[in-house]
Amino acid sequence: MNPLYGRDFLKLLDYTQEELLFLLDLAEQLKKEKKAGVPHNTLGSKNIALIFEKTSTRTRCAFEVAARDLGMGSTYLDPTVSQIGKKESIADTARVLAGMFDAIEYRGFGQEIVDELAEYADIPVINGLTNDYHPTQILADFLTIREHFGTLKNIKLVYMGDACYNMGNSLMVGCAKLGMRFTVCAPRQFYPKQELIDTCLAIAAETGAVLEFTEDPVEGVKDADVIYTDIWVSMGEPVESWETRVKLFIPYQVNAALMEAAGEKAVFMHCLPSFHDLKTTMGKELGERYGFPDGLEVTDEVFESPRSLVFQEAENRLHTIKAVMKAVLDPDCEVKRL
Repeated sequence: MNPLYGRDFLKLLDYTQEELLFLLDLAEQLKKEKKAGVPHNTLGSKNIALIFEKTSTRTRCAFEVAARDLGMGSTYLDPTVSQIGKKESIADTARVLAGMFDAIEYRGFGQEIVDELAEYADIPVINGLTNDYHPTQILADFLTIREHFGTLKNIKLVYMGDACYNMGNSLMVGCAKLGMRFTVCAPRQFYPKQELIDTCLAIAAETGAVLEFTEDPVEGVKDADVIYTDIWVSMGEPVESWETRVKLFIPYQVNAALMEAAGEKAVFMHCLPSFHDLKTTMGKELGERYGFPDGLEVTDEVFESPRSLVFQEAENRLHTIKAVMKAVLDPDCEVKRL
């Protein structure tokens, strides 16, 4: 029996190193099968509800295509059609959907929402993103790193910028679980919460992972294998907060000089979307307002360089999300070597 069958996928803390590696191996297998045109539509009787309180390009497309590849049906529920938390409680929503679907995906705000969905639904619930964690993104990131370097063990991943939100939290947990070196390179007030740091340090003591924290960008990227960043200003943040955040994060911009300081082996990664140029409405406004014609959190030069893995990383959202869905919905799921 597949030990992940029927499980929720809410945060990486809930999974062992062996279970996470199983999901990466399964994603690798499913990716090879898709590239080779090998059908794997083994879940034809299953359906998944996709709750999106926050919009997305990669997460929605990955879940919908993954479901279709597995032979599943999917129903997309955005804030205009879902009554979750408004006219219908989270607990009631969970039980209604559990009577019609085989799994629920939630992408939105508080971690407590996806946790409550999981508490009241007797079907697997998958976290597509909350304010605290983004576990499916980390699987895609780690699959990409393993494809490039051939291993995850002792890989040094440096996260630049706002590390106290879902990406910084999840990357720290993932690196601790899988025995990697994780460096937070950020203003001190943007470090992850101390409680989570302590939890990850305890995990690292068992796995051999190394966690480091610095406010010095040049020191932080020394001998880095991966330099990772995310946007400094999210959609919906008040304009009044932009200037403060941008000024704080200017030293942490990923540019040619920072990549040079990291060394030749370092690659660049980003969960997307990115303000690497002025070709978006918000990117143009930010760039012109604060004098960044070549990109904000990362320059266009680095983003478009051969050292950038961002689009391989984006594609891997599909394969890793498919692996999670298959693992929690197929009791006979196993990794087959092609």
